[in-house]
Amino acid sequence: MKTKKLILMAMFVAIGVAGSAFVYFPAGIARAYPIQHAINVLAAVLFGPGPAVLIAFLTGVVRILTGTGSLLAFPGGMIGALLAGLMYAKFGKVWLAAIGEVVGTGIIASLVAVPYARIFLGTEFGALFFVPPFFISSLSGAVLGVVLATRLMKTDTIKVWQ
Repeated sequence: MKTKKLILMAMFVAIGVAGSAFVYFPAGIARAYPIQHAINVLAAVLFGPGPAVLIAFLTGVVRILTGTGSLLAFPGGMIGALLAGLMYAKFGKVWLAAIGEVVGTGIIASLVAVPYARIFLGTEFGALFFVPPFFISSLSGAVLGVVLATRLMKTDTIKVWQ
């Protein structure tokens, strides 16, 4: 069972990396990468908060190493995945996992990104600089994640994976 779980987690990382290279759209001054947020919701539902954060972390590492992401992938992906996982673990509702993703990434992570960017990237942007793109990206990805998770639940695929 552990091998199956690790393979699925590795597949989610691979989809997150590939998805960020091919699926994005302009969101104000930045680009929105909704695939990572959809994966965060799916990982929260399938595996819980810890593995969801690990998937987001590993996806961020690979994206940075391949030049398709920035250091902002860490707070954005990991905080959203954590909150999505905690919300799903507590309430068992996919839409609450999506709300956790949006609040975690779109609001909390965008505020954490201000001092984080100052320390690690040497930028002096204010909070409103990060909120709109983080929010748009996480909202679009969370909606996609809810659609995918709901469809997978109707076919009992999630039960098989869990």
